[in-house]
Amino acid sequence: MSPLADFARIPVIAIIGPTAVGKTALSLLLAERIGAEIVSVDSRQVYRYLDVGTDKISADLRRQVIHHLIDVSDPDEVFSAADFVVLARDAVRRMTERGRIPLFVGGTPFYFEALFGSTLSDQLPKDEGLRRELEGIAQLEGREALHGMLRAVDGETADRLHPNDVRRVVRSLEIYRLTGRPASELYRTNEKMEPSRPYDVLYIGLNRQRKLLFETIKRRVREQFAAGYVDEVAWLLSKGFDERFPSMQGFGYREILEHLRGACTLEEAMDRDASKTKAFSRRQMTWFSKFSPAVWYDTTCRSVPDLADEVEREVRAHLER
Repeated sequence: MSPLADFARIPVIAIIGPTAVGKTALSLLLAERIGAEIVSVDSRQVYRYLDVGTDKISADLRRQVIHHLIDVSDPDEVFSAADFVVLARDAVRRMTERGRIPLFVGGTPFYFEALFGSTLSDQLPKDEGLRRELEGIAQLEGREALHGMLRAVDGETADRLHPNDVRRVVRSLEIYRLTGRPASELYRTNEKMEPSRPYDVLYIGLNRQRKLLFETIKRRVREQFAAGYVDEVAWLLSKGFDERFPSMQGFGYREILEHLRGACTLEEAMDRDASKTKAFSRRQMTWFSKFSPAVWYDTTCRSVPDLADEVEREVRAHLER
């Protein structure tokens, strides 16, 4: 890219990090200080009616700081990374025309890569433990059973792969489990991505001592259940929104559906939700650790205002380059 093209790129800020690390609190304060509007980078907050389980920011706070890409899809619709890119680019265009700063905030690495990355297919996540688990199913229950699991979530790929092609069946299921999206959809998304990358992004990474982060996750899960999480899922189920749809296949929602059908107790559903959220936070850090350019901050012993002071200096330097 020529120096002129690089100069023309739009400077944007992105706050990344695992769930429950403090991204929202920092983003609200930073947005007010620098005149920013927030683009949510969360694959579940795009869905309407999924409020408690996604920790969706309140309407009152959204009136204080404008948020984009929240409540843009119904739960029975498939919202892809390509959809995210289209809507995010439109939001940035409208923001910059009004003299506002785009501030991307969220914990979905795949969406960040779709918008800011270079080659989408190269960024599809991997999990060796999950792969071994799926290979074990093929050994214990048979290749046809594993292929049936793939057909239930990605019929297009199942039609293309023979049940004996265990390696590719496992990889397709691995991609689906880690992203919540069928491999066939993601590969189509990759083909549609524009090669140009018009943004000059600075990643502000947040991390926290793992034991404290896990305690925060456990507390947050219990707060969600106390705030009506089960009632939310019951209402969604009564309207026909169930695990057939990607919106309802995330951790928490899946466990509560099992509880509502009598497959586990409420306490078991909470424990499973917390356990899967902790595992997801570890995967998030694996993915985010590869993002660049990034400036990382440990939030373990930092107040939000003090952290915001330091981050603001870094952000303003980036915006003024």
